[in-house]
Amino acid sequence: MKKGSLGMRVCFGWRQFLLFVTLVFFLTRLISVLELHHDPAGSHQTKTKKYNHLVFGPAAGEGLPNRLQCKGHKALNKSHISSSSNTSNGGDGVTFVTVFTVYNSSVGSGSSESTMVGKVSYNKVDRSMAILNTFINFIQLMMPQSNTVILTDPASSLPLKRNRVTVYPIQGEYSRDKLMLQRIRSYIAFLEDKLKEQSRKPGKRISNIIFTDSDIAVVGDVGEIFTKYEDFHVALTFRNNKQQPLNSGFIAVRGTRDGILRAKIFLEEVLKVYSSKYMEASRMLGDQLAIASVVKSRTSLNAKAFSAHQPFLEDINGASVLFLPCEVYNWTPPEGAGQFHGMPLDVKVVHFKGSRKRLMLESWNFLQSSTSHDLSDMLCLVLSSGRTKYDF
Repeated sequence: MKKGSLGMRVCFGWRQFLLFVTLVFFLTRLISVLELHHDPAGSHQTKTKKYNHLVFGPAAGEGLPNRLQCKGHKALNKSHISSSSNTSNGGDGVTFVTVFTVYNSSVGSGSSESTMVGKVSYNKVDRSMAILNTFINFIQLMMPQSNTVILTDPASSLPLKRNRVTVYPIQGEYSRDKLMLQRIRSYIAFLEDKLKEQSRKPGKRISNIIFTDSDIAVVGDVGEIFTKYEDFHVALTFRNNKQQPLNSGFIAVRGTRDGILRAKIFLEEVLKVYSSKYMEASRMLGDQLAIASVVKSRTSLNAKAFSAHQPFLEDINGASVLFLPCEVYNWTPPEGAGQFHGMPLDVKVVHFKGSRKRLMLESWNFLQSSTSHDLSDMLCLVLSSGRTKYDF
């Protein structure tokens, strides 16, 4: 009996110990969860930290063929486009069109929240204007004969008085939550105006059109696509991404009546799908999801078409659509599907989307800071600091 009682006491003691350990484990987990809800940034703060200065790391693509090779900020090989003197026509016959507006305060009114970039301090509105001006700067450097049109809310007062730049008011809903939806509407309205203009003056030449985001840097003659690929009406950029294979930050339209008409019909279909299926994503990504939906519903394209990184043509509702690889015509440093392997030497457009806006301004400042810096060196700067999240 004594031995049995002792065994029972030992067994009961182990059970108590295991129960205690289990209880401690669950209490620890519960406290961690409660702390996370109390302070969502918590342990993730270092992962999402944004920097107010450039942070450099190894340049991606080391040793890979046809990729920019860098030593620090010095290019060891040169990109195929190093200056506007090497472009075919300097952008003659090309009009860049972007949608841009300002929020919350009038331009130049000042703000308690300021950001330093180099030696210049910007408030929120001023830094948005700085990005817009940098967007124009890159276009005029690389394609000096091109024109730029800013589609904007008539209520916005944009202090833009620059050669070859036109502010083009279009009535609409430009709130942050509806801006991506309004962008498609503004593109359609602009194309409608071009068709009316062509009807009034049938002999007048129409420029080829490239709709872009305002946070891109043109670093090559993108106008060459209109001569290199003669049979398309609309051009889109694609990437190897199943959910979002098409990026809306670069849409080219051939400057003919047929090209503009078919582009308008295509975008009207995108707007219809956007409004019926993706309004919950109206602030961001809705347009890209809608474009992908229209393309996939009208063709037999599969994922393999977007993984080859080669241009190709497809007929979509009577429009000849050219698909161009993002890695050349819409390259994002270096976040994004399929873009972790460095920068192609023939890159034409760098897209500073998301938190890379500071990097866009810093890149322009770097390019202008010394006669010893050329475009390839600037691209090394972008490549070695693109993974970092910055303060705007």
